[in-house]
Amino acid sequence: MPATAAARPAWWPHFSSPVRSTALTARLGRALGTAFALCFLTGLLSYTQYLTWAWLPKPVVPVWGYRLTQGIHVTTGIASIPLVLIKLWSVYPNSFRWPPVPSVTRLLERLSAALLISATLVQLVTGFLNLLDWRPFGWDFVVVHYALAYVVVGAVLLHVAIKLPDIRYGSSTRLADGDVLTEVPWHENPASHSNAGPLPPPVPNGISRRGVLIAAAAGIGVVVITSVGQTVAPLERLGLLAVRQPGRGPQGVPVGRTAEEAGVTAAATDPAWRLEVTGPRAYALGLDDLEPLATRQVRLPVAAGQGWGVTAEWRGIPLLDLVQRAGGTSASRVVVRSLGKGGITKAELTGSQLEQAILATHLNGSRLDVDHGYPLRLVGPNRAELFDTKWIGALEVRG
Repeated sequence: MPATAAARPAWWPHFSSPVRSTALTARLGRALGTAFALCFLTGLLSYTQYLTWAWLPKPVVPVWGYRLTQGIHVTTGIASIPLVLIKLWSVYPNSFRWPPVPSVTRLLERLSAALLISATLVQLVTGFLNLLDWRPFGWDFVVVHYALAYVVVGAVLLHVAIKLPDIRYGSSTRLADGDVLTEVPWHENPASHSNAGPLPPPVPNGISRRGVLIAAAAGIGVVVITSVGQTVAPLERLGLLAVRQPGRGPQGVPVGRTAEEAGVTAAATDPAWRLEVTGPRAYALGLDDLEPLATRQVRLPVAAGQGWGVTAEWRGIPLLDLVQRAGGTSASRVVVRSLGKGGITKAELTGSQLEQAILATHLNGSRLDVDHGYPLRLVGPNRAELFDTKWIGALEVRG
């Protein structure tokens, strides 16, 4: 005998709101799907910074490419946090319907939702903590973040496939005319999207469904505007939620990792510092050798994985000049090694990246600050700040 509403235990939670509906949820889902798609695609572009495949050279144009894609990635990720919470609010009464699993279809729906929600929350929470440079989790963030992105996308596609009839109904129905998510047992109206049957939607006493969408859009807009200033310079003053203020830092540029954090202060400021260049014709350079060689001046952005970026004036030594002096060519593969400890301590360059990169000695008209990589720092177009190796101590010319 099928269960009835009276069969629901007295301790089972009760929810009722005429605001929640399939029409509202479908519209929120569409916005969230767009944000996830942007975040996923720009994340893939960001991940190429970690790759050294010979068949996938890193482009040098546009020079601000990484700054743009990573800025979009971080901004949409931050905006997705409140959007996910609003989306969960719109559907969470479904988790407390009785009976919990009336059919195989509903079981699959619940399992797909559980996978999607758990993967999404882990992805967003750990991603936000990474922006704050706080990683209490015991795993390699980049590897897990990249892999989990595919889990989230796969869970989204699976959930969409299972809920496609509801999505079609919700997307094609006027917001005010849509069904109502009620506590009516599933078996009483099996063909209904919200199980409310043909009942006319009641009029909300408080905020309307349209009001929910307007409030959500306004709130998320505020989040975006107050965080995107770390990427978009004209909005810097509004960046109350920005991880970094682009104009604040030594020589007007933020610092991702200080010399003290890298354990390199003494080695980088040692008057006996030497740049060791290995290759067919190995040689070394001292501090006094740098200034005469620093002939190229470029205007390039420095863009971090946390989403902040700022354009600066750099002067330094063309990397290709040092490579050719060591017997290499523009076809060589060059490894730039840092004196720093921990984290990313080397970068590999080939092709156009090698041709365009410089080993910077000056930033915004002054000798590099030690936190910006004194005595030498790698700078190139369309590169992540993480791979603009600081405190350079060695070059290896291969091939």
